[in-house]
Amino acid sequence: MKLLIINGPNLNLLGLREPDIYGRQDFHALEQFILASCEEAGVEAELFQSNHEGAIVDKIQAAYGNIDGIVINPAAYTHTSVAILDALKAVQIPAVEVHISDVSRRESFRQISYAGMACVKSYIGLGFEGYRQAILYLKDYLSNTTGE
Repeated sequence: MKLLIINGPNLNLLGLREPDIYGRQDFHALEQFILASCEEAGVEAELFQSNHEGAIVDKIQAAYGNIDGIVINPAAYTHTSVAILDALKAVQIPAVEVHISDVSRRESFRQISYAGMACVKSYIGLGFEGYRQAILYLKDYLSNTTGE
């Protein structure tokens, strides 16, 4: 089973960007946490981060036929990108949305999640742990739907 883990804009600045909201651990620590979580779950992982909406759309499209599931933190594109929503819907790869912060308790413009509309589940406000939960959920979800 192979999962694609997508991180959107500014997540590469973890540890620098608003540490009271996003924590003090850097992006490298997040990637190591994700890889360790995938290894523990017995799934293969491909990591991808971009600050560019089109690159994220291209990566989702390229996953078709090559990836079993997607864990996505679209970051700011969560609230603006119909293009990412449409890409997720088009490829029909089961996806789980993750947000490090609790976007439901933040600014009003963060209350809508376009990407989430195409996801089977969301983990919000759990910090790095949300990624581990998403990986475990997606592994179980895929095992139950594909019979693996």
